[in-house]
This record gives sequence, C-alpha cells and structure tokens, in this order.
Amino acid sequence: MVKFGVAQPVKRVEDSRLLRGAGQYTDDVPNDGALYVQVVRSPHAAAAIVSLDVEAARAMPGVMGVFTTADLAADGVGAIPCMVPIKNQDGTPRADADRPVLASGVVRHVGEAVAFVVAETAQAARDAAEAVDVVYDMKPSVTELARTQEPGMPRVWDGVADNLVFDWAVGDAAAVEAEFAKAAHVTKIRVVNNRIIVNSMEPRAARASFEDGRWTLTTNTQGGWLLKGCLSQAVFKVEPDRFRVITPDVGGGFGMKLFVYPEHAMVCYAARKLGRAVKWTSERGEAFLSDTHGRDHVTEAELALDGENRFLAMKVRNIANMGAYLSNFGPFIPTMAGTKVLAGVYGFKAIHAQVRGVFTNTVPVDAYRGAGRPESNYLVERLIDAAAREVGVDRAQLRRLNFVPASAMPYRSAMNQPYDSGDFHQVLERALDIMDWEGFAARRAVSAAAGKRRGIGMAYYLEATGGAPEERAEIRFTRDGFVDVFVGTQSTGQGHETAYVQLVNDRLGIDPGKIRIRQGDTDAIPQGGGTGGARSLYSEGQAIVLTASSVIEKGRAAAAEHLEAAIADIEFEAGRFRIVGTDREIDLVSLAAVLHESAGEGAAGNPLDTAEIAKIDKHTFPNGCHIAEVEVDPETGVVAVVRYLVCDDVGTIVNPMIVRGQVHGGVAQGLGQALLENTAYDSETGQLVSGSLMDYALPRADDLPDIEVEFVEIPCASNPLGVKGAGEAGAVGSPPALINAVIDALAEDGVRAIDMPATPERIWQAIAQGQGDGRRAA
Repeated sequence: MVKFGVAQPVKRVEDSRLLRGAGQYTDDVPNDGALYVQVVRSPHAAAAIVSLDVEAARAMPGVMGVFTTADLAADGVGAIPCMVPIKNQDGTPRADADRPVLASGVVRHVGEAVAFVVAETAQAARDAAEAVDVVYDMKPSVTELARTQEPGMPRVWDGVADNLVFDWAVGDAAAVEAEFAKAAHVTKIRVVNNRIIVNSMEPRAARASFEDGRWTLTTNTQGGWLLKGCLSQAVFKVEPDRFRVITPDVGGGFGMKLFVYPEHAMVCYAARKLGRAVKWTSERGEAFLSDTHGRDHVTEAELALDGENRFLAMKVRNIANMGAYLSNFGPFIPTMAGTKVLAGVYGFKAIHAQVRGVFTNTVPVDAYRGAGRPESNYLVERLIDAAAREVGVDRAQLRRLNFVPASAMPYRSAMNQPYDSGDFHQVLERALDIMDWEGFAARRAVSAAAGKRRGIGMAYYLEATGGAPEERAEIRFTRDGFVDVFVGTQSTGQGHETAYVQLVNDRLGIDPGKIRIRQGDTDAIPQGGGTGGARSLYSEGQAIVLTASSVIEKGRAAAAEHLEAAIADIEFEAGRFRIVGTDREIDLVSLAAVLHESAGEGAAGNPLDTAEIAKIDKHTFPNGCHIAEVEVDPETGVVAVVRYLVCDDVGTIVNPMIVRGQVHGGVAQGLGQALLENTAYDSETGQLVSGSLMDYALPRADDLPDIEVEFVEIPCASNPLGVKGAGEAGAVGSPPALINAVIDALAEDGVRAIDMPATPERIWQAIAQGQGDGRRAA
C-alpha cells in the first residue's frame, strides 16, 4: 500500500498553511481601493415602508452611493428565485415568494435589507447608514410556527391564505391505512425540531469588481457555479460568461453558504454602477438576522406495530417553517430531502408523510448540516423509543427486531430508496458492546447514590447523500514539475485537499508534495456541483478516479513511444510505466517533462492533461449507531454528557483521521441543537430575542465529552471507491441519541417527553411537572 494512499490517517495537507496564518479568506483579499458596503436593515418584523429618505446619507463625507429598490428596479435588477418548483397534493403549484435584493414597499422580517450605502471607508458607510431615514407603518407579525395557520393570524403575504406555501405528500396513504387497521398497538408522538442559527466561524462576505463588461465576484461559497448561474440569469439577466466567481478559503459552510443572498447582488450592482471594487463583510449580529436559518419543524407521527412488535406502517404530519421568503432550496429540505430517510434502517411495509410549508415573519430557512435527514431521523428514533416504553420491550431489541437484514441487500425501502449495502445488526452490536449497554444499571445506581439521574439513549440513523448528478475533474501537468488537480467541489474546512491528494497519489503514484488541488474559480473550472449533501468524496472521487484512468491510458501510449515499445507491452504500477519483463521504465511526472520538452517552450498544456466528467446516478446511504450516556442534576436541571459513542458505517474510508474529525464536528452541532441552541422570537414584536452570542448558546469545549468513534467498513456497492458520505452523519444521529438519554434519565420522575433544546430550565420544569402528575395519579 502506498504510504500516502487511501485508508491512511494522513495529517491534513492544508493545515500547515492555515495554522501559519497563510490562508486567505474573502475578507483577507487585498483591498486595492475597494469601497465598503453597509446594509440598512429593518428593525421590524412586519411593516409598510411609508417613506425612505436617503438624501442626507448621500451628502455625507466619503459616501459614493446610497441605493434603494427603486434604483435597482430602474436598472432591471431582479429577485433571487426559489429553485424548487414542487406541487401541492392536488397538483397545483406552491405559493411563490422570490427574495428581493432590497425590500419593496413592505418588510417581512427583522433584518430585511431596505437600502445599502457604499462609502470610501467602513466607518463612513456605517455613519451614513444611520442617516438613512425610513418611516415604517408597523403591522402585526407571526413568528410562532405552531400558530401560523390559526384563524385570525396575520398573513405574511397578502395573496397566500393561511400562510400556506405548499401542502405536499409522499407515500401510499391507502396502504398505510390498511396496515394501521391490522395494528395491535399504535404509538403517537409530537416533536419539535428547533430552529438553528448556523454561526459558521467565518461570517459571509463578498467582494465584486466590474471591468470590460464582466463581473468578478469573490465570496465564500460552497460552490460558485450556483451563484454564477443565478446572478447572471435571474438577477442581472445577462449571459453566464459575464460572471466569474472566485471562492478562496472558507471557514465553515454547513449548508448556509450554498445560497445566493441579497448582499451578493448588492456588491455586484454597486461595482457596475460606481466603476470601483466593492466589498461587504457581515458582522456577527448581522449574520443572526440575514444568514439562512435551519430546521424549525413541528411534527406529529404515528407508528403501527403488529402483535409481535414488528413495524407495519407510519403516518407523518409535518409543518415546516420557510421564513418570510423562499430561499433557493427551502421547500426541498422538509419534502424530498427529508422524507426519503423516514424508513430509516427498518422494514416498514408502508409510510405516508404530509408536509405543509408555511410563511412566517422570520429569516428564510434552508439547508443546515444534514438538510432534512436529521429532522426525519430524530422523529423516527424518538418514536421508536416511545413505542418501546409503551409495549415494554428493550429499546435495542425493538430495533433489532425491525432492522432490514444484511441478507436483504440490495433493498428498496418503504420510501422507495435503493439501499445498496449495510449490516445494521453488526453495527448495533458493536456499539452496544463498546458502551457496555448491559452494565448500565450498575452505573445508574452509582449516580443515584450521589443524588443524580443517569440515562442512556441510542439512535440508529440512516443518511442519504445527494447533490448534482455529475462531477468533473481535470489533471494538468505543469512545467514546474507539479500536478494540478482541478475539482468541482468546494472545501469549507472538511479536508478535501488531503483526501483528493490521497486519491491521486494512490492511483497515479505521484509524490503528494507535487500534487496541488485547485478549486473555487468558475473561469478555471467550467462546471462543478459544489459541496453539499455529503457528496464531495464519492462524487468528486469518482471523477478523479475516472480522470486518473484516462491519464494512465494516455501515458501508456506516450511511454510506449518514448521507450520504443508496443503499447500492449507497457504496464503501469506505482507511478511508473515499464516495459513488461524488463527494467526499462519512466515515471509519470518525468514522462510529462519529456512531453513538455518535446513540445517546446511556447506550447500550452501537455498531452497528458485530461478532464473527465463522472455521472453520479446513484447516491449513498451511510448509517450508524449513536449512544449517549448522560447524568442529570435534578436540583438544577443541568445535563452532563458523561460518555458518547458513534459506531459508523461510512463505507470504505479514505482517511480515518479526517472522518473522525467530521464526526466530532457533527456531534458537537447535534449536541448544540439538542441541549443548548434556542432561536427565540418575541411573539408580539417579531424581534429575534436570541440575536447574539450573549443570548444564543453554542456548545463550548466543556459541554462535550471525548467523542468515541468506531468504524464498521461495509463498502458501498454503487460507486467504485466503495465510499459513503460522512460529512453530515454526526449531526444526524446525535440529537435523538441525546434526547432519548435525557428522557431515560428522567423516567423515574414521570417524564415521558421533552423537546429540544433540553435546557436546564426545561428539564427542571419537566421534573416538577412529571412528579406533580405522578402525585395526582396516585
């Protein structure tokens, strides 16, 4: 095995550059005289704009322009569209609400942009923004998801009755009803999937210039091609080749940096209008009010079991918050993305799900790490635990009884998803053994003696990766002896550079120090699917492998000519072409140098340069078991996570060190949602109460235990690498495992359910309520 090849825990090659401070993020791009943008945002959740006076701001020192929706309309600037044309159950189209660059007449959430200032300095822009005089006529707002369709609630959009964006369904309702009619037991549950504010380490930023009729937009994205297409065709209504999008280093994305935002259009508009480069960088408080949020569902479900406790069918009714406008993929997340994993790893006979999307006077909601799949897995795993309590069966045994067996693979689920591989029993048993599930009672007794409540919870998750149906890779041999690999995905901190270098080294035997990964420039890379849906390694990996194979074939022909042999007599191994049965050989990089030399100094490219596009017609289904053990102080409601294990099947692993890091990060985010993060809007004013890190609790180091990660590698059968997406898995399994553990800890207090986040206050109240109910029942 090549030392730097696949399956090796190689340290990340990009870390040396980043840790030395040599990374370049969007705000680090040299200013070169760029102007600064400051956005004027609405302080109200719902209001009519009575008047908007910008003259005083325009007259202030250093101000180069103040722009309103009237300016944009005069120059033909369009809105940012939703790209998901789903239909209602009755076949009618969903309600539409494209997101304007600037509010036109009405504001629909706190933080919506109503104007923007461009000035010579950031301070001048801030001062002028404060001088913009906006008179509002405040209107009633609706921010509570569960109440948005109640009679008499305010309408976010005049033409949308009951604030209903869509009423969508999937599955066979008749088959589900038939199975429920045969049920020996039915378990019902209602869960809340709380709204999340993403808070990536690097805030959003954008810098635009306009020269010779063409824009260059530098911004932190998860793939610039989406922005290039949307900004050119929908917003500015020009040909795509008028845009170049450059993505430098990116400090975290988590779905939130996939999308086109109003600020992208603002800097591009101002750059064209003023003939100067223009930049904008979000402040943290601004990000709370303008970045897309995640999750925010209220879901009811019913599970039907037969007399032997086997799952028959499931009914799901979900209401999903879309916010005030439809983000690029907002309607896709709770519908097509989330529902396809409702069957999980279990052998349901039928499932039916209804999803209603609604408008509220809140920030638009879109993909957040896992994008719909964490929400569905949370529901199912909470539901199974509730069923186990009701029928008096061990939680692990109920899952075992209903797993799809490995012998059934490939298997088509009740949600019509084609599982190509998996051994769920093996993964579960390994997790139970490592966590000493059977020995938990003794540990609980120790905690009880100290006055604490101890609980253990599990969740067996199933992920479904997604994304663009093809991916491109290009390998170029440079005259300085390096090999440049151009990829269509975009790293936002995951370690792509290392994994791709490993793949190239493994296939072509090239010194890792001579391999450079190139990404994030839509001029240099003509197409790309970007990063999202845990797709990068298995999609870009397939493209790299395909391209490497083509390089080898080209190299075999060139080596045959150089070594004066027949092509059939040339073999390739460990980076070297050799005449079979002899010691006459040449390595790939030396062969490229020979071809450069023979072509002459002025020749562009190299005959070995190759680009290929891989068709990604099958996605992957990573899965695994999370087990959390917690200790709760009943006097304070404080939860301590004393042990946490993830046992994952993510297929063949290219770099176990990177995968462990991804799992750790996902679990941290899941723990944040489960125990800490509470996005709160005031029901009267529509204000975001949790609008800063003083009021919104992100997990800190002392909130997290050492996260144990075990792998059971069951190769994926649907791609040549055998890999399954791993980037989102940690965030999928952790919320239900943690909440199930908390509920288990509080069972003796009569607590049967608790919603996320399980904060000390909520836990203390649940204990008090549970004990009160118990006394009344007695």
